[in-house]
Amino acid sequence: MATKSKFLMYKGHPLVRFGNIIFYGSIADKYIIMMQILDDEAYSGKPEDVRHAKRVAIQLQLNGDDVKDRVVKETEKPGLGQAMEIASIWLERALREI
Repeated sequence: MATKSKFLMYKGHPLVRFGNIIFYGSIADKYIIMMQILDDEAYSGKPEDVRHAKRVAIQLQLNGDDVKDRVVKETEKPGLGQAMEIASIWLERALREI
């Protein structure tokens, strides 16, 4: 029987949003992804509060309180779909190298 998580999961890792910041990965792991929605717009024909990301900054970060140079790599993508795809690749590769 699978255990239930209180977080939304994407490709086996937790996905948590705080405002325009999205964290992807477990706080127990050595690496985590931070994505920041830099620009968004309303869908045409939908209410103003239904929006989609136009630009997303992605950072692979070392996870922990005592880390000085936290950012390992970073990029920017033109949408959340592309950002999630690169984030999942970066996180899987980083966690595999441990």
